[in-house]
Amino acid sequence: MKYSLIDFATIYPGERPRAAFERSVRFAQHAEELGFDRIWYAEHHNMTTIASSQPAVLIAYVGSHTSSISLGAGGVMLPNHAPLIVAEQFGTLSEMFPGRIELGLGRAPGTDQQTLRAIRRVPGAADRFPQDVQELRGYFADEPLLSGVHAMPGAGTNVPIIILGSSLFGATLAAQLGLPYAFASHFAPAHLEEAVDTYRRTYQPSEQHPEPYVIAAVNVTAARTTEEAKEKLQEVYRRRVHSMVARGRDLSTEQLDQLVNSFAGHQVTQMLHYNAVGNPEEVSAYLDEFAKLSRADELMLSIQDDDESSLLESLDIVAQSKFQSPNPS
Repeated sequence: MKYSLIDFATIYPGERPRAAFERSVRFAQHAEELGFDRIWYAEHHNMTTIASSQPAVLIAYVGSHTSSISLGAGGVMLPNHAPLIVAEQFGTLSEMFPGRIELGLGRAPGTDQQTLRAIRRVPGAADRFPQDVQELRGYFADEPLLSGVHAMPGAGTNVPIIILGSSLFGATLAAQLGLPYAFASHFAPAHLEEAVDTYRRTYQPSEQHPEPYVIAAVNVTAARTTEEAKEKLQEVYRRRVHSMVARGRDLSTEQLDQLVNSFAGHQVTQMLHYNAVGNPEEVSAYLDEFAKLSRADELMLSIQDDDESSLLESLDIVAQSKFQSPNPS
């Protein structure tokens, strides 16, 4: 089982985005030292606590401060962009960091309708997602679908592409194209098992990927004791509800807890349905069970923490329980 990470470049209260970017570097450096396989950065827009709106730029920054860990977008929301531009961006990254760059592609907007208008997204762009994926693959292979149009940089880099999804659409498309598939079960748990079953059952082997490959995302709220992990989880719930339900209003802890326990709060916390919560042994056991449930070849972890020291400790807990020998002490 491989273990990888997703990083949203979270902006903590009172910070500028610059602090989130610097923390992302330290996070990646520590993950690299521990032996994690890859880190992905997700395209989101108009979100005050997430600074990963431009994955390609962030990947370049992190890549220049690391040496071996794979870096990718998880993902670029392709209908927001022209395939040629994406090919040039990730082709540039591939030339800068050979063998380390990959590209997860999603069909969702990654934002709200008002922001979509600001992005200048063309109405109906999502309907062209399958064709845009093929056009992008053509640029990377230097076999463009549009005669005479070459991605430079990009042509001949063959940047690995992974289809992202949270429904049967992405699973079906990934199977048809013979591409790896990543399911966003860290925030959209409802159709995980059905989507993975559809993908594996209908998979059409390709030259690059003769076998299906599933990445399943799962949240992790880890600590040295069960009690500490539960306290962390409650704080995660408060932060999510504060952002998504209270819309950043100034509320007391008691008021936030009331919101967490409300119907609207439960809708938000249910997004974290798949969450490895607890001490090292409990987290390890949960990840084993989740791997069986999801039939995944790789687990992508979304670490749920509110400060950097806790964040790095969670990485240590997973690494030591899953692919490192614990320290003799």
